[in-house]
Amino acid sequence: MRARKITEGVYWVGVIDPDRKLFEEITPLPDGTSYNSYLVRGKEKTALIDTVEPEFCDVLLDRLENLNVDHIDYVVSNHAEQDHSGSLPMVLERYPEARILATPRAKKMLLELLPLPEDDLGVVEDGETVDLGGRTLEFIHAPWVHWPETMFTYLREDRILFSCDLFGSHMATNDLFVKDEGRVLDTARRYYAEVMMPYSGPVRRNMEKIKDLPIISIAPSHGPVYDRPELILEAYRSWVDEVPRNLVVLPYVSMHGSTKKMVTYLTESLIEKGVRVQCFNLADTDVGRLSMAMVEAATVVFGSPNILNGMHPKVVYVAYLMNALRVKARYATIIGSFGWAEKMDEQLKALLGNLRVELLKPVLTLGLPGKEDYSALDELAAAIARNHAAVTSDWGKTQSEEVTAEGHPK
Repeated sequence: MRARKITEGVYWVGVIDPDRKLFEEITPLPDGTSYNSYLVRGKEKTALIDTVEPEFCDVLLDRLENLNVDHIDYVVSNHAEQDHSGSLPMVLERYPEARILATPRAKKMLLELLPLPEDDLGVVEDGETVDLGGRTLEFIHAPWVHWPETMFTYLREDRILFSCDLFGSHMATNDLFVKDEGRVLDTARRYYAEVMMPYSGPVRRNMEKIKDLPIISIAPSHGPVYDRPELILEAYRSWVDEVPRNLVVLPYVSMHGSTKKMVTYLTESLIEKGVRVQCFNLADTDVGRLSMAMVEAATVVFGSPNILNGMHPKVVYVAYLMNALRVKARYATIIGSFGWAEKMDEQLKALLGNLRVELLKPVLTLGLPGKEDYSALDELAAAIARNHAAVTSDWGKTQSEEVTAEGHPK
């Protein structure tokens, strides 16, 4: 198991895991993932930055042996979550002289999560440095990116930022550095949507802390190393921007065709008015893709038939997800069909309590939609277009009819 050189004296010693299909028993991993660990050698001391998922610790230790590492002075724990910290007990068993460095909050969490001797854990304050001999590690506290104890580690002389989960991507690539920029940005956007979006405020604040650092490379804990860091920095600045885009996301379910007719009509009406639309048929959709679409959407319109006097359970789940992810959407509403009674709009309002969204007038019809219902959908589309003209950052640009193949009602 060979280590891979980032620059002289700095090595990737992590693990590629193409077979993992689910993270934290909830997040799909269509591209697998990696657990990145980095070794930094100074003239006098050696540091290991983060470890790996514990089931792969033997791979990490083999890579260190490949580098003839017989002594480690510090193991930097940027993040206490076990895919980064879980191998710490085994690493300390192999290198008992090593001292773990973490934030004060991380030290407490590591002792709660892992069988570690407290005497082996030291704390580093925000801005504190460690001299390895010709190489300096600077520790930058970054709370709530995406846990409360996280930090970045900056290698001053080489201008490398070890950013832990920030800027990461669940991607089992054999490329050490970013090669396919489009694919990497796609997986990084998915990662942001599923992991970082609920913490967009802290992400924005902690990006401010590093904005003046001279950075040549960004080495995250998942995915490839960015040797052109502006690629991911520009993307994140767009994603964390509080101003949404001229985009409607329209997740829907239709049991007998009535709601689908309404979704199809509203989609066409929005497109005619210059509003981009992405539709997702929840009967069979990738929830990760849906979350990615919500990163920049100004409006979310739910399409649902009434079932058991409320929204379809799959629509309920997406509303719950939208609320948990704390999307930046400014507006939301629901359209759909019912048979004899409905309270879908009341249910939607209750599900979105975390969000500062304005609920637009719903369009709900008894049975098949008729002329008045289609007129109401046109009015809804016009209201959405007016709202987007006032609040979105890209209104007035050439609008593309961006309707996803997976979701466009036929």
